[in-house]
Amino acid sequence: MPIEEKNILNRLYFIAGCMFIFAILIALKLGDIQFIQGEDYRALAEKNTTKNFTIPANRGNVYADDGSLIASSVPKYDIRFDAVTVAASDFKEQLVPLSNELSKLFGKPSSYYQNVFRKARANKNRYLLVAKNLGYSDYIRVKKMPLFNKGPYKGGIIVEQRTVREHPMGKIGERLVGNEDRNNPGYYAVGLEGAFHKYLSGKEGKRLKQKIAKGQWKPVYDENEVEPQDGYDVISTINVNIQDIAHHALLKQLEYYEADHGCVIVMDVATGAIKAVSNLGKSRNGNYYERFNYAIWESIEPGSTFKTVAMTVALEDKVIDTATVVDTKTGRDRFYGRYISDSKRGGFGKISAARALEVSSNIGLARLIDDAYKDNPKRFTDKIKSWNLHKPIGIPIKGEGHPVIPEQGDARWSRNALPSMAYGYNLQMTPLQILTFYNAIANDGRMVKPQFIKEIRAWNKQIESFDTEVIHEQIASEETIKKIQAILENIVKRGTGKTLYSEYFSMAGKTGTARTEYAEADWEENPRYVSSFAGYFPANNPKYSCIVVIHKPSTKKGYYGADVTGPVFKRIAQKIFTDSPRIAEIDEVNAADPTIEKDYETYFKKAQTRYQKIPDVIGMAGMDAVSILENLGLRVKIVGNGTVDSQSIPSGAKIEQGTQIVLNLS
Repeated sequence: MPIEEKNILNRLYFIAGCMFIFAILIALKLGDIQFIQGEDYRALAEKNTTKNFTIPANRGNVYADDGSLIASSVPKYDIRFDAVTVAASDFKEQLVPLSNELSKLFGKPSSYYQNVFRKARANKNRYLLVAKNLGYSDYIRVKKMPLFNKGPYKGGIIVEQRTVREHPMGKIGERLVGNEDRNNPGYYAVGLEGAFHKYLSGKEGKRLKQKIAKGQWKPVYDENEVEPQDGYDVISTINVNIQDIAHHALLKQLEYYEADHGCVIVMDVATGAIKAVSNLGKSRNGNYYERFNYAIWESIEPGSTFKTVAMTVALEDKVIDTATVVDTKTGRDRFYGRYISDSKRGGFGKISAARALEVSSNIGLARLIDDAYKDNPKRFTDKIKSWNLHKPIGIPIKGEGHPVIPEQGDARWSRNALPSMAYGYNLQMTPLQILTFYNAIANDGRMVKPQFIKEIRAWNKQIESFDTEVIHEQIASEETIKKIQAILENIVKRGTGKTLYSEYFSMAGKTGTARTEYAEADWEENPRYVSSFAGYFPANNPKYSCIVVIHKPSTKKGYYGADVTGPVFKRIAQKIFTDSPRIAEIDEVNAADPTIEKDYETYFKKAQTRYQKIPDVIGMAGMDAVSILENLGLRVKIVGNGTVDSQSIPSGAKIEQGTQIVLNLS
């Protein structure tokens, strides 16, 4: 054999040998994959094509004190179609019946759905959107339609469920109720939603899904592998009617005075149950909305509403009496190199301590407190701290502001600190903290913690209840409390709140007017004030306490507490008790705003009429109309917010007890 042929043959043998060895290696690798590593690879493949998805639990409801819904989770469903998995015979046979049923439910022609489904089939679309944002009843109807009733594999139906939080009160009380963080779905940080999230949230479920395309998954089984557990329901202390009254009373005054922002709190005197919290701030376009929870968060110098605290301290320590005479001079007096002025030109002269609080004399309170405590200011601040006014109340709602009650030795303490504190400066408190003190005065000295919820429930089963929590059993003696109560009632009868007085309905409280941002260089040219009114009603045997605070009202229209916030307090008090036959006056809410006066006059005249037929309530505020109609024995359903646009039963119709009437508001 020639050498060249021999070399070629050797090469062929070598190549064949290499190929044989390579084939053996491949066989060994295949065996390893199949028998040794097979389970790992199969698990990896399954991991990449199947996945456990979280099913969010239905969030519990939040109810008002009467069982009305104020926040509820509503399930919503998106329906998609896998056009590949359905057998050709089933698709052909069920296409028209399915399209007909969809047409009946959604209104589009049957031909529209037939074309869409055929196109999806031709394009092998495994994730066709059929319907979106369905309620539960419509979802059930779709699920029972031809073809879809065969389930996800044979019928191609893909169901995606989510929950949407709805608030029947709309934007009213939005900061109090709380809502979902837009940037963090499922997270609730504010209001009742945030405070009681652990009860409301429930437990998530899980569902196994299979990957059918890039970013698209469908359930492997029609039923959940792990069912979600719905959250508990929270029964709040909020009263829908009082909340609506507070909201609209505050809104009207903010709009009239062109103020920056304001808040209202209404509390049940005996229990501390919070019945309403309204927070409204001005937007850039001049409208008002629930911007921040000012009532709970904003810690400010309270001004004259704190004078009641100072007077209570001095009376309880017996360093003064209500008859103690104080010289307010001509309305301007010097304290340690700094002048303090009263609002009345020429001053009040020599007056009693009680009268000093009635007319809200800065000089009077500063002189009384400074003379009594200048040698031992710690005695004054210790008494305030014994009432826990230097600490946050500790409410469950997040964001409570910290009070500041300085004492001797603090960086902000000076010789002027004590007289400044006497009339509400050089310290800070939130509206809720101030109201808690006034509520204690109304409650004969018993200080209770503000309460936002009554109980936690699961269906009809009580899980947890919340009783009244006492902060301080008795802040002062009965003698001191009675004296302060008398002064607060006289403030409305003959003091700074005398424009609010009504012989038909008693109220007690203290006006407040405080400078704000006074350190700014332009304050003299552009003065800013905070107006407030804190008190309770009725004056005898009080049922509710209330505070109203309005920031930076237009000084061209007025800024004193009696003018700006007092009328809001009065309107709230009277409208809560409108059903009382003793209330027969027109609410002179604001002489400068005849619209408000006319509104209440119209409402009151209708409320006092004994109707034989359905009245015309179109144009009235929604809650006013509700009060009138419910007193006639009708069941009232409200749609929307604001004033009545239309009523389902026309005026003049016969009144039939228990009949439902629907009011559309805007």
